[in-house]
Order: sequence, then C-alpha cells, then structure tokens
Amino acid sequence: MSEGIEGIPQTAEQETKGTKEEKEALAAQEAAGVEQTGVSGHAPRTEHADTHFENPLRDPRDRRLPRIAGPSGLVIFGVTGDLSRKKLMPAVYDLANRGLLPPGFSLVGFARRDWEDQDFAQVVHDAVREHARTPFREEVWQQLAEGMRFIPGDFDDDTAFKQLRSAVEELDASRGTSGNYAFYLSVPPKFFPKVVQQLKKHKLASAPEGSWRRAVIEKPFGHDLGSAEELNAIVHDVFDPEQVFRIDHYLGKETVQNLLALRFANQMFEPIWNRSYVDHVQITMAEDIGIGGRAGYYDGIGAARDVIQNHLLQLMALTAMEEPAAFDAASLLTEKLKVLKAVRLPQDLGEGTVRGQYAAAWQGGTKVRGYLEEDGIDQSSTTDTYAAVRLQVDNRRWAGVPFYLRTGKRLGRRVTEIAVVFQRAPHSPFDSSATEELGSNAIVIRVQPDEGMTVRFGSKVPGTSMEIRDVTMDFAYGESFTESSPEAYERLILDVLLGDANLFPRHQEVEESWKILDPIEQYWATHGRPAQYASGSWGPEEADEMLARDGRSWRRP
Repeated sequence: MSEGIEGIPQTAEQETKGTKEEKEALAAQEAAGVEQTGVSGHAPRTEHADTHFENPLRDPRDRRLPRIAGPSGLVIFGVTGDLSRKKLMPAVYDLANRGLLPPGFSLVGFARRDWEDQDFAQVVHDAVREHARTPFREEVWQQLAEGMRFIPGDFDDDTAFKQLRSAVEELDASRGTSGNYAFYLSVPPKFFPKVVQQLKKHKLASAPEGSWRRAVIEKPFGHDLGSAEELNAIVHDVFDPEQVFRIDHYLGKETVQNLLALRFANQMFEPIWNRSYVDHVQITMAEDIGIGGRAGYYDGIGAARDVIQNHLLQLMALTAMEEPAAFDAASLLTEKLKVLKAVRLPQDLGEGTVRGQYAAAWQGGTKVRGYLEEDGIDQSSTTDTYAAVRLQVDNRRWAGVPFYLRTGKRLGRRVTEIAVVFQRAPHSPFDSSATEELGSNAIVIRVQPDEGMTVRFGSKVPGTSMEIRDVTMDFAYGESFTESSPEAYERLILDVLLGDANLFPRHQEVEESWKILDPIEQYWATHGRPAQYASGSWGPEEADEMLARDGRSWRRP
C-alpha cells in the first residue's frame, strides 16, 4: 500500500479527506436547511407543503431542525403576574437565544395596566435580565422587542379584545406570523371562561385557513370533578380538545421525561419494575417555604388539591404505566389513563390518608409562623398544608404494591423525587450483625433541585470482617452533560408552538385524577382537623404511623 502524507496510507488519507468534505457539506446543508424550515418569517407553511416534496438540503441525521418553531406568536393574558415575569417571559427569551424561535416571533401582553408597547418591552427586558437562564445578548433582545405589543384592558372589555385582534392582524402583516397564535391564560381559574368566550366572540379562537390557534391553561383545572367537567365543557366549546394545552410544569422537567427513557430505553430496569421485585414506591414533593402572600389563593385549596391531584398523580402514572406503542400524545394518554382508572383508595381513609398544617417553629435559623398565624388565614381554617395518601394500582404489574404520595410546605428541604424501593433479598447467607446497616435496594429519580438519579445497593465495607452497608451510585445531569437542563417552561412553550402534546395532560386525565382525590377531600371535610407538625420537620407523626402500620418508613430525601 502506498504511503500518503505523514505516513498515512493513501486509502486512509482519502477517507479522511472524504470525511472532512462530508462534514463541510453537512454544515452547509444545515445552514441552508435553517433558511428552508421557516426561521425567516417568510417561508411557506408546512401544512401546505406538497407531500411528495423532499428538501434536498435537509439531512435525515439532523434532529435539531424539526424542533424549531415556525412562524407564530404568543399572547399572554395576565402578563403582569409573577408567573409571567419569572417564568414565561424569560423562557421566551431563552428560546429565542437558543435559535428555536423564528425571527418574526411576536409576543403580545394583555393586562389591566395603562402601558404603551415600549413600557411592556421594558418590563420584559427587566424580567429577562433578572430571571433568564441564558446570557443576555442585545441583538436577540432587539429582534424580540420589535415584535412586542401590549393591550390594556379588562377581560370583559370588548374594546380591548378588538384592539387585540387588530394587533394580531398587524403582526401577521409586519412580522409574518402567518396567523399562528397561542393564547396563554396566566390568570386565576375563575377568569378562564370569560377569556375563552371573549376569544370566541371576537373571532380570535378560529384560525384562518391553513393556520392554527391554541389555548394554554395553567392549573388548577377546577377544584373537584364537577367543576373540572364544567370548565372543560366551556373551553372545548371554543377550542377543540387537541387545541387545548394544559400546563403541568413538572412534566416539562428533564428528569420526568428521563423516567420514560430510563424505563423503556434500557433492558436492565424494566424486567424488575413490577410486583415481583418492587416492595413499594414513594413519591415526594416537599417545599421548605410557607404560603407567603398567597393566602387568598391557597386557603380553601390546600396541598392535596394543589399538588397531589396534578403533579404527583402524573408522576405516579408515568412510573406505573406500561410501555406505550409510540412516544406520541395519544399513546401516552392511553397508558396513563389505564393507570389512573386502576387506582384504588384505601378501604379505611382514616388510616390510609393524613393531612396536616405547619406550626410555628425555628426553621433554618429563623423563627417562622404557623399556618394559622399567616396573614389572611382564618383561625378555624382546616386547609391542609401537608397531605399523604396510600394508593394501590389494581393491575397485573402492580397488584399489592403500595404507592405512597406526600407533599407539604415548611418541610425539611425543597425536593421532589420518585423512590422505587425493592424487596429485600429472599435469603441472606450473612449473619444479622453483618447486615444490620443494610437497607433496601432503591432507584431514586430526583426531579428537583439536583436533577439526576441514584441507585442504592449493599456493598462490603473494607476490612477483615464481613460487614455490608448501603452505598449509592449517582448520576447527575450537571456532571454528565455539557449543557444545563432547560427550564420546564422553555420546553413546554416550544411544544405548544410546535403542536406537540406529549407532555400535556388531557382532559380525561384531569377528570380521572379528581375521581381519585374527591372521596379523600370529602372524608377530610367531615372528620376532624389537620394534624399539626413543626415547621422544618418532615410532617406530622401520623404520617410516620401510617407507614409504620405497613412495616415501612418514609425515605429521608
């Protein structure tokens, strides 16, 4: 074989040159492909594309381009609220900064403020500067700011909605949004019906031919089954079910999505993910703060309605469901609904559920008030700030395996995790003194704050004697990947603009969740008062006793 440059065989040299040329060609294709896929606001909409046409510049190996939103705009109702300022507007900027929004993207704010467009742009600028995840870049900001508009008015103000329609039409012409708009209802649930009815009245909910309109709704989705069904009927009278995106921001978190990858992309976990090996499952969402200034919202709702009905039951469904036929919204809905329909409540709700209220105590070196001492809270309030329930899933995979769900405020630390705790080994050849510090094997998926996963197992302690102790093997997103995880709202807003409903609960899931929680809430309403627990602790003693009756104990996160 003849020698090439610097001793490289000629064939290898040719391969090296060929590989380099392929890479350069691919880079050029990617650059051209971006222009072809609608990052400029003037590209034709994909809905009208000839089904036989294939872009010769699109490389099938490039998985980035399809995740760029096409021409579109976002209208935020209640744009002056905390959610909008701390999460939504920074998420929009971060998406633009990452190149995932079209240059003509438009942001319209609607609120009861006497602002001009430039006032609104300044508010967004300040929010982005303070809360954005990615670095601030002036050129990105200027491009976003050109598409910002503000509409002052109340939700029953017809004039304001006429102005909103005019603004949408003007942006279609000036920014090339192609009539594609998502309406984000960042408002209290009592205003949902009024806003969607106004959108229908002023023909904002119906899209022009070839375009789309979508509604984004924040939780809570009702306060019981009846109100949820009523709300769904009102919303679906204006928007088709597939046009409605219900935000559960937990489902946008990377670790929650990784739960599906963990289970179904690996062979090592799924064979033991069942009643033959799993002893029980604990799902915890703990906060170390109180209600703050949210007394008006929180009192009368409580921890179970605020967290268990949506976040924790969704996490439970993802943990327990069978493998979907495909990773699409319809297949995921089918499998999650099977789990929710199979959930069974404890026969004795007094022994299988616990509710509590935090009491005054020292937490983190500070003396904090109890729930009944918070501003705006009635002394006779029975609203729960802590809730724990034991549920069963009556199907072949999980029969007899309890799922313990708990949530609370003013607990030991802020953490959300799913712990799958396995049965102990059926026989141990070691004497009891060797294994007295050995617990149960567990797989713990950490949703927040330090996203990742821990596997707990027993290992021999170095030394001359046989002593076995728990050790952990840890995976952390921040250490294993070069880029930080995007905020949940970044992923969810992008999915809305793309029409990808995989991570959004459908109305059937919402109603099934209320069917699970309603009997518990009805029982609590007629049986005593919430137990008291010290702020900074891990909940009331009654919760520990609930697991102790089953021969188990809560994990300390």
